[in-house]
Amino acid sequence: MNTKNIKYISLSLCLAASLVACDDLFDPALENNKDITEFSDPLFARGLIDNAFLVLPYDGSSVSDVATDDAVSNDNDNNYKKMATGSWTSEMNPVNQWDTRYHAIQYCNLFLEHVDEVKWSYSSESLNQMFKDLYSGNAYALRGLHMFYLLRAHCGMVDGQLMGVPIHLTSEDNTTDFNQPRNTFKECIDQIMSDFDEALKYLPAEYGDVSAGAVPAKYAQIGADDAEYNRAFGNNQRGKIDANIIKAFKAQVAIFAASPAYAEAGAMTYEQAAQYAADYLKIRGGINAVDPTGWKWFANKDFIKNYKFTDDDPLEIVWRGVVGDDNAMESNNYPPSLYGKGRINPTQNLVDAFPMANGYPITASASGYDAANPYDNRDPRLRTYILVNGDLMGVNNTPINTAADATTLDGLNRENGSSTVTGYYLRKLLRDDVNLNPSSTTKQRHFGARIRSTEIFLDYAEAANEAQGPKASVGGAGFSAYDVIKAIRQRAGVGGDNDPYLEECAASKEKMRELIRNERRLELCFENHRFWDLRRWKANLNEGARGMSITTSASGDYDYRGINVESRDYKDYMYYGPIPYSEILKWSNLQQNEGW
Repeated sequence: MNTKNIKYISLSLCLAASLVACDDLFDPALENNKDITEFSDPLFARGLIDNAFLVLPYDGSSVSDVATDDAVSNDNDNNYKKMATGSWTSEMNPVNQWDTRYHAIQYCNLFLEHVDEVKWSYSSESLNQMFKDLYSGNAYALRGLHMFYLLRAHCGMVDGQLMGVPIHLTSEDNTTDFNQPRNTFKECIDQIMSDFDEALKYLPAEYGDVSAGAVPAKYAQIGADDAEYNRAFGNNQRGKIDANIIKAFKAQVAIFAASPAYAEAGAMTYEQAAQYAADYLKIRGGINAVDPTGWKWFANKDFIKNYKFTDDDPLEIVWRGVVGDDNAMESNNYPPSLYGKGRINPTQNLVDAFPMANGYPITASASGYDAANPYDNRDPRLRTYILVNGDLMGVNNTPINTAADATTLDGLNRENGSSTVTGYYLRKLLRDDVNLNPSSTTKQRHFGARIRSTEIFLDYAEAANEAQGPKASVGGAGFSAYDVIKAIRQRAGVGGDNDPYLEECAASKEKMRELIRNERRLELCFENHRFWDLRRWKANLNEGARGMSITTSASGDYDYRGINVESRDYKDYMYYGPIPYSEILKWSNLQQNEGW
């Protein structure tokens, strides 16, 4: 971060403060021009934390998947498409996190350095303390979280050692020496976990109103009553970071650090990663926390329709994102006959990864796969997440023809710039009751999920299998990797009561590893996980994207022919991302990752 960033922070904080009371929005009163040092005002201080929340790198739509073997984009200007096909450099980097994460860390550091100056309440010292704890806990948690996303995007090898990024624990100003070397990967992981542990000292397990006499002892003994506690930690705070969410963060960081691309740093073992995931999952009820409808959480219309901000979240949701009326994802991804742009096109690679309903991969002799009817008797998640030829979509249940010889706008490779290039359209994350017709456009509510419990279950399954094998209970979890995969598959209607293919995999750590990774691919598809998973596993990055060309034969039957759609062009050093080239030019002590 250079000195001009301080000016940007000051400007954004002034904007945040002025928006709280905007009577004179375009000609603000003198007293609304906040100086960067005016921390006693609680609205101004809270603006620091609000800014750190606002720039969290969560995208409710699928973006990075088109840089993998799961999807392509029909938009030739898509930067992830360019990345995947050979244009990824330290100057053209769609996953660059450098400036934004460091800006957020600056907000957190400024807050933590001045929190004692803030007067949250003039009437009650107990309320003052509780608000101080609320925002201090969130500041530590946010600093750790932004550091994690910074590290994930920019760690890499330097002279044979896995290096992290410079750790910033104090705020910066025009006297700061910005020419700092990078910390090691392990030092960064240790600092992230330390921030999470510090946050746990301040925050409740979860937010919620309490009744008289139920105020936690630490606040009751300083005179807090239930009304004050509910102001600071009650229902209205839901959506902020609580202690349970932090435990999910720790599981995410641990599985990342234990993975093959980072394990040599010695920052985390699979045993530890399983323990962190188990610590969270035990809070939720263990294996019973596998939500029966969790695999289609985005389509639970009744819940989404009636959801209020102060409501409890469903079992599947660890940390919710934005909830609101919108049709942007549908506009971007509906087929063109439904007035969409059809941007995200799932690949044949991903379609083939969905097993048959009996649980066997389509390549297994026992699967019963019929190449002449490739979508019959498949895993129900396939047609819930991906629109295949002939499926119905939209408010009028319009049949979508994706065939190469289709006469509609939706057919393969039409010249409208919005048709599929793989023979498939996206379904996951979309509402099927949005109407994009310009004469009768509608919007629908979408429920955002920043972290799902399924992700943490899969973190546990991966770590437990690697640590002790398929059927071991690790970290006192009370269940195994095998138990997790069985529950996840059964809830989607895969494998039946006995799941014979799962039983085969349970005899081998290696086969279970393949199954766990595949289940993660399916469950978390189009949620911006695979780009990062392939890299942390050091898996094959260069599997070309394939599609399906469908034509109608003289007899009226469909003929299916696989096609190559888009190559992938990654180099081995691209398991790790670059430090921005502009930063390398500025600072002599900042070393670039190998290969970049």
